[in-house]
Amino acid sequence: MTDHDRPVILIAEDEPSVAEGYGLWLGDQYEIRLATNGQEALEIVDETVDVVLLDRMMPHRSGVQVLAGIRERGIDCRVAMVTAVEPDFDVIEMGFDAYITKPPDRQELLDTIEQLLDRATLNSALQEYHSLMARKGALQAQKTEEELHESAEYQELLERIEVKRAEVDEDLGDMGADIDFVSSVREIEGANDSVDDIGLGDSDAFETTGEDQ
Repeated sequence: MTDHDRPVILIAEDEPSVAEGYGLWLGDQYEIRLATNGQEALEIVDETVDVVLLDRMMPHRSGVQVLAGIRERGIDCRVAMVTAVEPDFDVIEMGFDAYITKPPDRQELLDTIEQLLDRATLNSALQEYHSLMARKGALQAQKTEEELHESAEYQELLERIEVKRAEVDEDLGDMGADIDFVSSVREIEGANDSVDDIGLGDSDAFETTGEDQ
């Protein structure tokens, strides 16, 4: 997060009424910047931006191109896709941190932004784990179990998640009973799988937090 008094949210949305609506919802808590197309979004986004709410379908540059540009430039911000495009297996290679299907409600946007701001302080392995799990969750919400099972791309995603889980598990062991770290792992798994399923449920670090499983 930046040193601003309020976190900076960039709304990249080509529908003025939609962008203005998001701004009205969020403006009392965050500093809002607006971009009406993909090229403008890339010109505005910089290290002072904390979260980008990014539409996938925009003129000049698509949301996918904007996202790729943000990652290529190494800008340290979180990106939530907010789009009417239903996720397909192509989302697996997109580096977003959250995927929201339009139309969102105010509370969904607020909750997502707060979660992304909280994640900004996490280490790179856990941030990547969040991102991979967001892609998995987006597909699970849209695809049938048969479609997921038959997709080679999805199976590869699961393998990548397992590798990242091992890194997270190792970091957890190194950090002992760090409550913020443990809570972050629980947040991811609570939305997708149980903690026990990833081999962290019996960790001494979980036991020392004093929280219920």
